[in-house]
Amino acid sequence: MLFVIALIGIAVFGITLWCAIAVARIRDIPTWRRFLPLALLIISNAASLLRAFDIPQPANTIAFPLNVAVILLGLCEIRAHRRRHA
Repeated sequence: MLFVIALIGIAVFGITLWCAIAVARIRDIPTWRRFLPLALLIISNAASLLRAFDIPQPANTIAFPLNVAVILLGLCEIRAHRRRHA
């Protein structure tokens, strides 16, 4: 069971990282919109690192929702870019 949870976590992190990098590579949107998913990913990773220092409350509160926000923002920007260039 722990192995399955680890695989899900790795998959979510991989999708989040892919979305953030894909949006950062889109050149025809404003800079703040290009780097917003990447900034949110960095903030969520910093919150997750707080678990190592025995401060799990911020990680439990904001890390996963920020990862979901990165995925949703990234997919919306990628789809909008594909619609503009299709």
